[in-house]
Order: sequence, then C-alpha cells, then structure tokens
Amino acid sequence: MKQLINERICALFRSNWQHTLTYWSAFFSFGLCVAFLGPTILDLRCQTQSTLQEITLVFFSQQFFLFIGSTIGGFFSKTLVHSLSALAVSSLTISVVFAVIPLCHKLLLLAFALAVSGLAMGIIDTISNLQLVKIYQKDSTVFLQALHFFVGLGALVSPLIADPFLSETSCVIGNSSTNATSLRHLRNKLAGRHVHNVSSVHLHTDGEVVTNVSYAFWIMAIINLPVPIAILILMYRERLFTCGSDPSQRLLDGDVLAMKTWGTMSLSEDIGHQKETSKSHVDLFGCCLLGNAHSFPLSFFGIHILGGLVLFFSDGIVGSYTGFVYTYAVAPPMNLPHKTAGYLTCVFWAAITVGRLSAIPLSYRFKSVRLLIVSQVGVIVTLLLLLIFSNSSVFLFIGTCCLGLFISSIFPCTLAFTEDVLEYKGCATTVMVTSAGMGEMLLQVLVGSVMHSQGSFSFLLCGMIFGCLGFAFFVLLFFVQQSHKNFTEAFPSNSPTERLEENGIKTCSAAVLNSWDTPEQKASIDP
Repeated sequence: MKQLINERICALFRSNWQHTLTYWSAFFSFGLCVAFLGPTILDLRCQTQSTLQEITLVFFSQQFFLFIGSTIGGFFSKTLVHSLSALAVSSLTISVVFAVIPLCHKLLLLAFALAVSGLAMGIIDTISNLQLVKIYQKDSTVFLQALHFFVGLGALVSPLIADPFLSETSCVIGNSSTNATSLRHLRNKLAGRHVHNVSSVHLHTDGEVVTNVSYAFWIMAIINLPVPIAILILMYRERLFTCGSDPSQRLLDGDVLAMKTWGTMSLSEDIGHQKETSKSHVDLFGCCLLGNAHSFPLSFFGIHILGGLVLFFSDGIVGSYTGFVYTYAVAPPMNLPHKTAGYLTCVFWAAITVGRLSAIPLSYRFKSVRLLIVSQVGVIVTLLLLLIFSNSSVFLFIGTCCLGLFISSIFPCTLAFTEDVLEYKGCATTVMVTSAGMGEMLLQVLVGSVMHSQGSFSFLLCGMIFGCLGFAFFVLLFFVQQSHKNFTEAFPSNSPTERLEENGIKTCSAAVLNSWDTPEQKASIDP
C-alpha cells in the first residue's frame, strides 16, 4: 500500500514538477526577505542618517504590509494567468526592492520600499501555499514541508550574504567612535526585529557615511532574479501569453490535475468547461459567504477559526522567539556574552530548516494529524523545560534547537490537515496564512511590551502561555473536525463539498483519488 502511495505521489509530481519547483523557488525569495533586515539595520540607519528609534519603524512597515499582502493574495488565485502573473510581479518586485534599497537615502523612501517588499512577500505566501494544496490535496503535506524548507533556506542565506559587508565600527564618522563590540551587540539585538529598549542608544546621524552594505543588496537582487524568470518560462509553457488562451482557466483544478495523472485529461476538460461556462467565479472568502451559507454546519466555520488560531499562536511563538531570545540571553539571570548569544537566532532558524527537511520523508509515513500531535506536545514540553532550567545557558541552546525542530512542521501540517477536512475548497488556506501573519506581527509586539515592563523572565512565560493556548485550540480543532466528519458522513447528499460545486467551486473527487486502489487505473499510468 505504501508503495502504491509513493507511486501516486511521484506520478503527481511528474505531472506538475514545473509548477511545484516554481512555487518552491518563489518561497526562497520569501525567505531572503524574512531575515535580511535585522543584520543590515544599522548600516541602513547610516545610509538614511536617521536615529535608531526612527529606523526601527521600517520593521513595522514591512510586517504590516506582509499581513496585508497575505490577506489580498487570495484574490489572485482565481485563474492560472492571474496567479502566475501575481507571483512573477511579486518576485520581480523583491529583486527591484533589493536593488533600490541602497539608493534610498531618506527614511520615508526606505520605509516605502520595505512596505512594497512586504506586500510582495504576503502575496507569494498565500498563492504558493494555496496552489500546492490545490495540486496535491491529500498528498500536499509532503510538498508543503518542502515549500517551507525553502523559507528557512532563504532566511539562512540572506544573513550570510550580508555579513561580509556589514560595518564593524560606526558607519557615520562623527566626533567620536563606537567600538565593534557594542555595534555587534546592538546588531544582534536588532537581528530578531527587536524594536524595544533602544531609546538609550545614541549613534551619530550627521557626518560622512562609510558603508558597503549596498553590495549585499545587489547580490541578493541578482540571486533572486532567476525566480521571476522561471515563472515567466512556466507561463510561456502554459501558453498564457497567446491571444487564444482561455483567461478563465482555473488554476490547479482538482479533478483536472488528478485525471491528468491517469491520462484522462480530455474527459475532465469537457466536464470542467461545461461547469465553468455556467458558473461564476467565487471571491477570496467566497466559500464562506455563499448564498446558502446558513445551511453549512457550525463545524465548517469552526474549523476555519480554530485552524487560524492554532497558526496565530505557533507563528507568534516563532516571531517572538527570534525577536527576543538574544535580549533574554544577555540579560540576568542568563548573562551570556554578546557574541555567544548572537548565535541563538541562527541556531533556531537552522533547527526550523532541518526540521522541515526531515519532515518531508516523515510525511510519507504518517498522517499530518499525528505529526501535529507530536509537534504540539514537543513545543509545550520544550518551553516547560526552558522555564525549569532557566538558569542553564547550555540548555538554552538545546531548548532553542528542540523548539525549532518541533515548531517547524506545525504550519504545513495544520494547513494540510484543515484543507483535507474541508475537502480542499481553498479559502481555508487564505485564512490560515492571514492568521499566521497576524500572530507573528501582534504577539511579537505584545512580548516586547511585557518584557519591557516585567523583565526578561516574562519572555519564556509568554512563550509557554502561547504554546498552551495553541495546543488547546488544536485539541478543539481535532474534536470539531470529528464532528464535521460525522455530519458529512450522515448527510452526504447535502455535504458542503456538493454545495460548493453547485456554486462554482470544484473539489477533488474522492473517487478519483481512490481509483489508485484498482489495478486497471494503476496500469494506465504513462511512465
């Protein structure tokens, strides 16, 4: 049976390898943008000749528009040409922003450039997740794990590119100098987007600017440039540039993709054409706002809300931990040296990247709900042990590594789990991505405020509270999905899937996926 599943996944990948690799590469662009700002922020302060309090506002600018981009990204997923065009424009925008940042010598111009990059990042985030779920459906966990691995890869590459070009001393030459140690400490403090407790730091704003960070941004712009080129090649391959192409072609129609794998494309196209000529497109949250939405069970909406809350807290933990683990480590009672504490953020991102890479083969063998249970329990146990051994610097590194490994799979597994329960209707992905972005933005601000007023120990306490809340909402999600499953089994003729198909949303037929169990269908695969 496992061999049959592996053959099905391989056949699906062969049919959609160019789409899949394109979305993976787009997420690499997303990863590049995630981590470049923290290490380079002091050099950007010199470039704009602004105060430290002023330059940290660009963090909020990028994060806020990332949330906006995640929200509106679903509007571009109606058709193949719209989705790929949005991805191409967004990834090209990231390269343009990287190239333009060294030319932004005014703070407002820099904030505007980073807001544009945040908007592009949000669109990439939503579209890439949504389309991979639409392609692979019940097998999407494996490919979502790989997708999010590329975020971690980009987040690791970006600081490595920037590091040789960072200033070791004050990059604005004034009447006095700032030593390299204090600058390294401040840079590590800001590397996690830490915008609190910088009012007491005074750096020169007037004088000669000496920085080479421009080369780092130009290198990243060149590295990212193949991504929009690959998307344009895919659009040409799909004949989306020709006048005769059908602009209403749905991207990653579940039945079309599934039947394409078994060589029954022509039948699917006929059925799809008949349905699409008589049905209108559905908006971003159209699956939740249909005319007969009152006939949906409460569990249908509960799964959206609870799944979003799970990711709200899990991504909130990721954002707050990367933002404040350095500040926690250098403060009492830990009192780590600045250079040693600076490695904690790198260890955390490396653990997330390794965790997502190792989760790819695990997703072949275990269902996403089992991986989620292990991940959620692992996060709570790790945070509890970090609280118990709060005076141990060795365990801080061990716990940081374990936390990154456990939390790495929560996003892709939750996304695959909720979409599977809701039968791949699409709006769940948009809700999940938007909720995750909101949690990363809001909980990071909350943790910073609490640490500022209550002290560094509240950092781990906040993480423990967020972990318990995320686990509680996951337990509720598990029971609600059981209720939803019982409802759809009891009323199959009135299931949400059929009502959605009546309103123009096509879902993957279970009969198509189950057809792999018959030898006749298996023998019909085109090698």
